[in-house]
Amino acid sequence: MSHAVFRLRAECLARSTRPFVARGSRAPRCPECRVAFDYCFCAWRPKVPVRSGVCLMMYYSEPMKPSNTGWLIADLVPDTWAFGWSRTEVDEALLALLEDPQWQPYLVFPGEYSAPERVVDSVEVAEGKRPLFILLDATWTEARKMFRKSPYLDRFPVLSLTPEQISRYQLRRRKNEEHLCTAEVGALCLELAGDEEAGGALNAYLDVFTERYLGAKRALPLDEASPAHQALSSYL
Repeated sequence: MSHAVFRLRAECLARSTRPFVARGSRAPRCPECRVAFDYCFCAWRPKVPVRSGVCLMMYYSEPMKPSNTGWLIADLVPDTWAFGWSRTEVDEALLALLEDPQWQPYLVFPGEYSAPERVVDSVEVAEGKRPLFILLDATWTEARKMFRKSPYLDRFPVLSLTPEQISRYQLRRRKNEEHLCTAEVGALCLELAGDEEAGGALNAYLDVFTERYLGAKRALPLDEASPAHQALSSYL
């Protein structure tokens, strides 16, 4: 495997002065799907056409976490980039991507944190351009910090998502259940951009990941006939 998040994780490991120890790390994990080998779901990776692009700006520990769902976006969306976020330094490759004329960037974040004139709730791309969704991949507290302290993103419209559904994501605890995980946000963005099939595939992929991750954690029997697996099978 060699997608953007996989490469960023490798770079983080190479720079690290001490090993990153994830919860439950005593169980050997598949290096590609990050769950215990007995629950590996690499064969369930969906393959669907996608026109949109995704730029993941990841807080320093995110690429290392087995529960990170930005990884799932990179599995599915070929044009995915992943950059580590720093308050004091900006990756030149990130700036080059944001200047690339083929892309029309949208910074995805709740509109209440932005000036009203920047906020949009739909995706309208100029002729000859493709949407590029900038996702702040972090905990909610970290993401707000990233939003405030990344002035080079201030020129882009803020795509504010207001999904009515409660998040189905069960791998991390949150104080506000209305906060969506990165993959759920990515799926909504894809649907808004007209990539409905890819959005559906990403949601189905997240459900299988969640089921297998929690199954491994709780030593539950693996059921490949479950509703989650059945839903994902149509995208393989």
